[in-house]
Amino acid sequence: MSTSELPVLEFILTNYKNFNARATRDALLSYWEHVSSGGRMFWSVAGAMSSAQLGITLAPAIRSGLIHGLSVTGANLEESLFRLVAHTAYKDFPEYRYFTKQDDTKILEQRMRRVTDTSIPEDEAFRAVEKIVVPMWKNASAKGERRFWHEYFYELIQVLEPAAYEGDPEACWLMEAAKRKLPIVVPGYEDSTFGNIFASYVKTGDCNPSIAKSGIEYMADFYDRYEELSAGKGVGFFQIGGGIAGDFPICVVPSTKYDMQKPVKPWAYFCQISDSTTSYGSYSGATPNEKITWDKLTETTPMYVIESDATIVVPLLLRALLECQGHPEAANALIAKHRR
Repeated sequence: MSTSELPVLEFILTNYKNFNARATRDALLSYWEHVSSGGRMFWSVAGAMSSAQLGITLAPAIRSGLIHGLSVTGANLEESLFRLVAHTAYKDFPEYRYFTKQDDTKILEQRMRRVTDTSIPEDEAFRAVEKIVVPMWKNASAKGERRFWHEYFYELIQVLEPAAYEGDPEACWLMEAAKRKLPIVVPGYEDSTFGNIFASYVKTGDCNPSIAKSGIEYMADFYDRYEELSAGKGVGFFQIGGGIAGDFPICVVPSTKYDMQKPVKPWAYFCQISDSTTSYGSYSGATPNEKITWDKLTETTPMYVIESDATIVVPLLLRALLECQGHPEAANALIAKHRR
């Protein structure tokens, strides 16, 4: 058996033995076991993951059928698009920890919006996309059409001319999700750059607020999407960060059971990568077993918490899963060898 086709998987199996490394390894193996047996996986993505270019591994994972649905913040949705259309205009600031207030004022004067060690260009990203999406909003307003927030972005990214690309389209997770019509929810989309831009056009009377379906409508639709996703072997929940991107979709299970009073499968797997510490009332830092009391998970649900930086962990985990997907027999043999 050659392991040259499985370098990341072999590295993890060989070196990740204890602590957060062990949690990463175990979460990876359980993920692979679930999807290789016909199960599905739903991802929730918080934080500034799109600005951090998580799409480099997230897009291939969607393309390869390792991810079957998404919940993302409005910021992550739009920032995947920004990386596609304005990538070369981004500026990085690796020494941001030593910045003064005056340094950040200079960045503001350059019309750059800093996100930790990188920055989004106002004109090449926000205003360039505004010129494309606002006519879509106005057209919907004139026709009385209503769509989910992500549907405008799904349409936009598929009609965008390749000449407008500055980033690698193969690394754009939004494009892959749109091509595959991946089920997606964007809870709290109002809290985003284009949520603010949309609000400004509503205020001026240029757009009707009703053209964007509400978060309540997202959940009402998600009951059906969850039923589809959980058919067969069930659907797992893979969460990056905390907040509404994760809290919103995971509630579909107890809401179906207690509010809809319908039978429902619990989530079949749970993993969260977070640097939020467990504290009183910190739901984002809560251990997974707390979710048992809310009837989201059960005693037998495979549960993992990786207390680390998702920008480090997720690319490794996804690359290993892509290796498994490409060479399943060799992967299973290697896994069995390391379990002995």
